Amino acid sequence: MKPDIHPEYRPVVFQDTSSGDSWVTRSTIETEETITWEDGQEYPLAKVPISSSSHPFFTGTMTIVDTAGRVERFEKRYGKRKRQSDSAGE
Repeated sequence: MKPDIHPEYRPVVFQDTSSGDSWVTRSTIETEETITWEDGQEYPLAKVPISSSSHPFFTGTMTIVDTAGRVERFEKRYGKRKRQSDSAGE
């Protein structure tokens, strides 16, 4: 590999904000927060809104994820999209 062109690949703590579960894995993600892990080491912290510990597909339960306004913001920014049935007759 060429030196000084690749991001640093290091241990990072990922924390599921829905369930509170955390785990350490290696990643190149850039974070601004850090956390002291169970082993006493300090690691970068990456918060994720949903993971396999809280996703309905993996847990078998339905949970509400706060996504209100995403479609409205998209339509406000980019305009409403045409439905296929609207444009099929043209």
